[in-house]
Amino acid sequence: MKKYKTKRARKEALAAYTFILPFITGILIFNVYAFLKNIFISFTNKKSFGAAKFIGMDNYVRLFGDEKFYQALINTLCYIVICVPAIIILSLLIALALNVKLKGIGIFRTLIYLPIITLPTAVGMVWKWLFNNQFGLINAVMGKFGIQGPAWLSDPNVSLIAVCIVLIWCSIGTAVIIFLAGLQGIEKTYYEAADIDGANSVQKFLSITFPLLSPTTFMLIVTEIIGFFQVFDMIFLMIPPTSSGMAGARSIVMLFYEEAFTKFNKGYGAAMANILFLIILVITIIQMKLQKKWVYYG
Repeated sequence: MKKYKTKRARKEALAAYTFILPFITGILIFNVYAFLKNIFISFTNKKSFGAAKFIGMDNYVRLFGDEKFYQALINTLCYIVICVPAIIILSLLIALALNVKLKGIGIFRTLIYLPIITLPTAVGMVWKWLFNNQFGLINAVMGKFGIQGPAWLSDPNVSLIAVCIVLIWCSIGTAVIIFLAGLQGIEKTYYEAADIDGANSVQKFLSITFPLLSPTTFMLIVTEIIGFFQVFDMIFLMIPPTSSGMAGARSIVMLFYEEAFTKFNKGYGAAMANILFLIILVITIIQMKLQKKWVYYG
């Protein structure tokens, strides 16, 4: 530990450590200890009650032979492949449209952000009604045009798409605000110089806007991918566990919840959580390596 020469410096250091002690304690208990405990539990047959017995790699062997796990992994990857590009592209376009000085533009920015501050429970219940295949608004509107709407939440072929629509709608607001902050941080002199050179809007976007937004875009891609690997709440709120649509929409975290907290196979659930952590870690490391090829920090 660093040595403090003066009495005042020692007091300031003590005060600083005192202020951060609750935070560090929380990290150690709820993150570090819980993480290590979860690793240990994954090697046991831990249930909700009774002593846990060490069973070695049995949970992992079972996991890699579980078809439901592979289907949940495929579903999770589908959420990422569908939702992340859609959120990045739509939020960037909306941010570009909102990055103007017009009277009342703040109202539109507020409306875009409203889904973020809405309770997930309320969002899930409203969209569950909208997607109802018998009296939901979406199928009613489609029926006006002579289109037979699908059973959005009970058909395993379309339930994942229904959840993706809700997740994109919920997530765009945050990405728009972050892109707006990035756009407003770009110096206007770059665009003025481009105007002098006769550049059009597309050229200015490709040569100025996108390169200077690449760090913001990269940060959003990383955080969104991590977030969608952990998608759970909208699936849980919109699709009943016994519904046939669950098979098509079940994510890894949803499967973890079913195993650990419905069937009480906590050891098996812990093994699943550890594998999910490793997958996220590997993909994040790959992204960090690839960023050097397209992210501009000038």
